[in-house]
Amino acid sequence: MISRVLVPMDESEMAERALRFALEAHPDAEIVVLHVVGQPSSMMGGAAGLALADDTEEAAREQASDLLERAREIAAESGIEIETDVMAGHPARSVVDASEEFDVVVIGSHSGSLADRLLVGNIAEKIVRGSASPVTVVR
Repeated sequence: MISRVLVPMDESEMAERALRFALEAHPDAEIVVLHVVGQPSSMMGGAAGLALADDTEEAAREQASDLLERAREIAAESGIEIETDVMAGHPARSVVDASEEFDVVVIGSHSGSLADRLLVGNIAEKIVRGSASPVTVVR
């Protein structure tokens, strides 16, 4: 029986599809939506603010707040409450590390631009290969 489901989420439509799938397929499970903010670095766009913040954890939560609110709204449409979490780090590595605590990981595949498919597809592939739990890829 599946009791804990991890749904890594970014701003993509495919991530929302993955969340909707998880809610439908596992309505009685504890569903945790995880957003990974890139490692703090003065060279990376969204993560640059983390490098300059006094409290990087608070800055990461602030950066993810709109996305996680959207995830809660999607869950509320199904009458389900979800948990949310934010991590700072490399997306694939963070999800793989977190996967040890879950029965299944549900991720979205990406069908955007070639650059998106190469970058995100690479992340999804690393998650599929490295996850300690089974992974469902939603298209």
